[in-house]
Amino acid sequence: MAGVERVTVTLPDDLVMEIDRLEKNRSKFVAEAVRRELDCRRRSELRRSLQNPHPEGAELAAQGLEEWSRGLPQEEADSLVDSSAGKPVRWVLGEGWVEERE
Repeated sequence: MAGVERVTVTLPDDLVMEIDRLEKNRSKFVAEAVRRELDCRRRSELRRSLQNPHPEGAELAAQGLEEWSRGLPQEEADSLVDSSAGKPVRWVLGEGWVEERE
């Protein structure tokens, strides 16, 4: 379990009163709210990243995983890449990753 650290947060009186009406444990309430906000921001950042991949990631997608893995030493390629696993996808500008149709 993670450790606990005491922090001081200044909130408007009316906000504290609303928290107190809903929850006896302010710290628990604030921690849950912060976790939800952090999760929301991580999801938002992931969406942004998927919509605008790093140039090297887009280059790798264009090249293809199998072609990329051929440039690796054989022992690395065997341990890093299982081309039989997963679904074939391709990057479509403006759409993101789409599953390839056979």
